[in-house]
Amino acid sequence: MSKVPFEIRPAVSSDAEELLRLRHALWPDDMDAAQEIAAYLASPPENAIVLVAAKLGAGLAGFIEMGLRGYAEGCGPGPIAYIEGWYVDADLRGLGVGLALVRAGEDWAKARGLSEIASDALITNEGSIAAHRALGFTEVERIVCFWRSLS
Repeated sequence: MSKVPFEIRPAVSSDAEELLRLRHALWPDDMDAAQEIAAYLASPPENAIVLVAAKLGAGLAGFIEMGLRGYAEGCGPGPIAYIEGWYVDADLRGLGVGLALVRAGEDWAKARGLSEIASDALITNEGSIAAHRALGFTEVERIVCFWRSLS
């Protein structure tokens, strides 16, 4: 597959439909995605950013959502730059889109004086785990989360 030309930039209002498509690809059960995107695009917060990989021509190839957290496993005291969501269309993976998104997220964090970045992946998502490792992330912990109703 040939390299697709793209540019990394902050999300803008005209990206809403494509961003919703990408978010639903990453989080299929997220029923609040459209409202979250609209709220973010209407008034981007200081402590978060959504960056997109815009294909030259039309459409988006992927996105990364960065935020600040007070704590992240394996990190020093906060705030910590945190990858809240990171996705690249399956047919465009391996072409540098994901790397470019993470590097732009790192630049955003460094501009805020931060020195660490953290992320997570589902324990069963071997593709995401491999992508993180390929970019130099070190696995620091594996957890199993539990839930039960109080009713």
